[in-house]
Amino acid sequence: MKEVKVGVVGCGTVGTGVCRILIEKQNLIESRIGASIKLKYAADIDTETDRGIHFDKNVFVKDAFQVVDDPEVDIVVELIGGNTIAKDLMLKAIEKGKHVVTANKALLAEEGKGLFYSASEKGVAIAFEASIGGCIPIVKTIRESLVGNSIKSITGILNGTCNYILTKIEDEGLSFEDALAMAQDNGFAEADPTLDIEGGDTAHKICLLSTLSYGTGVDLSDVYVEGITGITPLDIEFAKEFGYKIKLLAISKAQDTCNAVRVHPAMISYDNPLSSVNGSLNAISVVGDATGEIVLYGYGAGMMPTASAVISDVVDIARDLVSGAMNRLAFSFPPVCTPSVLPINELTTNYYFRFSAADKPGVLSTIAGVLGRYGISIKSVHQKGRKSKGPVPIVMLTHKARERDVRQAISEIDSLDVIDSKTVIIRIESDQEEQE
Repeated sequence: MKEVKVGVVGCGTVGTGVCRILIEKQNLIESRIGASIKLKYAADIDTETDRGIHFDKNVFVKDAFQVVDDPEVDIVVELIGGNTIAKDLMLKAIEKGKHVVTANKALLAEEGKGLFYSASEKGVAIAFEASIGGCIPIVKTIRESLVGNSIKSITGILNGTCNYILTKIEDEGLSFEDALAMAQDNGFAEADPTLDIEGGDTAHKICLLSTLSYGTGVDLSDVYVEGITGITPLDIEFAKEFGYKIKLLAISKAQDTCNAVRVHPAMISYDNPLSSVNGSLNAISVVGDATGEIVLYGYGAGMMPTASAVISDVVDIARDLVSGAMNRLAFSFPPVCTPSVLPINELTTNYYFRFSAADKPGVLSTIAGVLGRYGISIKSVHQKGRKSKGPVPIVMLTHKARERDVRQAISEIDSLDVIDSKTVIIRIESDQEEQE
């Protein structure tokens, strides 16, 4: 029976889970693929902390480069993260003809073009199922199950931290700051949550999914990214009154001349399946021209869910090594170009505005007049009377409008003496092409 040897570099939370599965499920995996997968190395700078795993002698090492230098290692699993030593290790592994499995979405989104080119030149694979959606098999689904489809759109909740925070704000009326603190206390947010709450983590993932789906590269710097720090309980309450939920969405739509790729909070209706995805869960909607919409749902992070996705890539590569297949696990097709991404100013959609305005006659007509001059048509208005002295919220939903016009109009409105603070703008995402 053929033996495939694996080296794991980075034995943190996910790396520990991967090692646990490779050791504890070795017989199960062997029975399913007809080959033995052996953990030859687990490398980490911290070899003192107890991982709760019994490693064979000489398996647990400090030097990650020992793993990539060993000619017996067939697959290197990179779980260090970042784009410094992780990139160096991946390039060296590729140079030595080793296949690579990674969960490093940031590195692939920022440096993927060069890495995949190097892997193609060497005839080895870079597999990255765990980099998007944790245990959700979205990469395999697009690359294999939907290979006969032209992908029309991808919409996803791709960050469990943000989804947890928004759920807590909605369910318990917490402020953003309190919901974030709860997420950190419960292990759903990092000590420095910036990459999550500002949308950067989600942007990395939608870039990879867009490249995978369309066969064209997406430049991360071209993607509009907006986080959830400005979302308040008041906006979530108003959204509910209008029949919407607020989610941080990754949105990618194939268009004739350029792809529309963006990340921002959005209102979605209650009949959208993504509206019921709560807590730290992730979900991804993919629309193919043959299949229509399919939705995948599951845990987007965590030791064992993410480790499960890593193992699926290891097993896929092992099967290829046993059968003699070559470089099957990159993209559905090689990225051939990097088309332009639709600038956010060219987006046309419906909008939610919340103005903080003086409670006196003529304010509403003044706001409406400015919007009208920029061609923005109001669909509905909601104004609550004040309970105490000071400004009151005025909420408007619009018919379709262009982002450039919206920004110019809101800038003018925010400069009015009757406006107390910066206007809140949330885009409304609809499944209906005929949305007005």
